[in-house]
Amino acid sequence: MRPSETIHGELCVGNVPLSRLAERVGQTPFYAYDRQLLVQRVASVRAALPAGVGLHYAVKANPMPALVGFMRPLVDGLDVASAGEMAVALDAGADPQDVSFAGPGKREAEITQAVAAGVLINLESPREVELLARASQRLGLPARVAVRVNPDFDLRGAGMRMGGGAKPFGVDAEQVPALLKALGEAALQFEGFHLYPGSQNLNGESIAEALRECLLLVKRLAASAPAPVRQVNFGGGWGIPYFPGDKALDLAPVTAALAEIQHRMASDMPGARLVLELGRYLVGEAGVYVARVLDRKLSRGQVFLVTDGGLHHHLAASGNFGQVIRRNYPVAIGTRMDATEREKASVVGPLCTPLDMLADRAELAPAQPGDLVVVYQSGAYGPSASPQAFLGHPRCAEVLV
Repeated sequence: MRPSETIHGELCVGNVPLSRLAERVGQTPFYAYDRQLLVQRVASVRAALPAGVGLHYAVKANPMPALVGFMRPLVDGLDVASAGEMAVALDAGADPQDVSFAGPGKREAEITQAVAAGVLINLESPREVELLARASQRLGLPARVAVRVNPDFDLRGAGMRMGGGAKPFGVDAEQVPALLKALGEAALQFEGFHLYPGSQNLNGESIAEALRECLLLVKRLAASAPAPVRQVNFGGGWGIPYFPGDKALDLAPVTAALAEIQHRMASDMPGARLVLELGRYLVGEAGVYVARVLDRKLSRGQVFLVTDGGLHHHLAASGNFGQVIRRNYPVAIGTRMDATEREKASVVGPLCTPLDMLADRAELAPAQPGDLVVVYQSGAYGPSASPQAFLGHPRCAEVLV
């Protein structure tokens, strides 16, 4: 579900031809996010979720304020990972009751801000219990808390494992009962549990299996809770296809597992709401990164398209954001979409490092200086996840169309 419409051989984003969009933005490189694709993706997820399952947007995937403001009324809540993201969420009009704050290294000032704002704070260590108790007492507000659990199992098929084994995230499952006792003694307002086993998973069966295991774990831990469970956040981890051979996530097993979990929760934890937080899956395919070709070079038989963009704007596409073996994101010459001729070319940036490569010997339409290169699947973990100050080149722009 990525931009695909063309007009006169140019890719369109939000029905705007690429070269015109570049003029509107006023510069290259830039990221462009398609509103209609965002709406369509949220609608498709809603259709797959059983009634009553809450859908949250994980702001870390793309914290652009305009995009967060657009997503807010489409979803049931926003999940943040810093006081900065919390400010973006609240400025977008989110109800603090529907905002949750996770992160393994919350600063004391951030914890105080979160208590004052009234958002739900996902506890990740005994230290946070003490800080929250002090903040609650000083502000005269009971801190709303959930316990982020590091489960005792892994999410099979995850591109990045966020739980299971030794992890800096959350509280090890075996340590949770003691933490629950401590937060009860501290008079914090316990509301539920948060689990996030892993991310970028394209295997629906393994996600379904993890969801079922998460429910069993939460049911066991709930016996030690100081108050009834009101919310269970099972994270997300739903992946999108980036590379050749990747297949889109089959949601049928996930839907079936969620329906089963809803049924069990109704009897085991009456009144508790099941929530999923999705980031990449909601926004990743709705965005493109656009850079302009500055030079076309031939070096010992290999074509290099030198652009004004690169790893400083799009670290993930360069292969330096978690890839073990570097593979190309989907790339095209956005101003030559109707060309039938193809050549192998490497798309590189202006930085003085061989790591600055957006595509390595990709099959592309022959391009010349002035053409616009498009990197698809760029709606998540783009500008905010890239070292934009590296070597002092200009920052990129972002636009919602």
